[in-house]
Amino acid sequence: MSGYEEMEFCKVDVDREERTGFPEVIFGLGKTAEQTEAIFDRIAQRHGRALVTRATSEMAERIAAQYPNAIYDPVSRLVRLDGEPRRLPGTVAVLTGGTSDIPVAEEAAGTAEWMGCRVDRIYDVGVAGLHRLLAQMDRIREASVVIAVAGMEGALASVAGGLVRRPVIAVPTSVGYGANLQGVTTMLAMLTSCASGVSVVNIDNGFGAAYQAAVILQLVAEASEK
Repeated sequence: MSGYEEMEFCKVDVDREERTGFPEVIFGLGKTAEQTEAIFDRIAQRHGRALVTRATSEMAERIAAQYPNAIYDPVSRLVRLDGEPRRLPGTVAVLTGGTSDIPVAEEAAGTAEWMGCRVDRIYDVGVAGLHRLLAQMDRIREASVVIAVAGMEGALASVAGGLVRRPVIAVPTSVGYGANLQGVTTMLAMLTSCASGVSVVNIDNGFGAAYQAAVILQLVAEASEK
């Protein structure tokens, strides 16, 4: 068996859930609405759930015509068809430095929920008003994994990393003025964090952070089942 299904314009990895624990996720950017709908249908038929990132409203409309239970969120640009994934233990806390980081944070939060995680959204707790972050520390410390989404100089991830005994996944965003370099400055600052236990994904990659968090909690679930 090949492990994938051949389509005219792609090869759908139908065995990915068996190998990794999660179905293939569709990256909508660069695909047509027709292509996205066709891939979505194939994955939904196989797994009972499907997810599109960087989706457009046209993609969402076409999918909703076939799957009325599919949900489109224009903030995160996710199209979700939620089946019944295994509920993973623990909680993923998603933090943002500011309100402008919420679209990337919502991509992370929505993806994590689709993958079976419980999510606690803690937004607008950037270091320009450090008291806002410190006021939420009880909630943050209760989480199993922390995703820190920030632009500008990206200090949120380092501060969070120094205050919790949990993995911190840093997501640099392209939010900021000129010298932010569309997130490059933020990413480099996060990569050179002095705080231990901080890992970094690509710029604006909320999906990647959520996937990493879900893999961590999947490992916890598997260990508890032994």
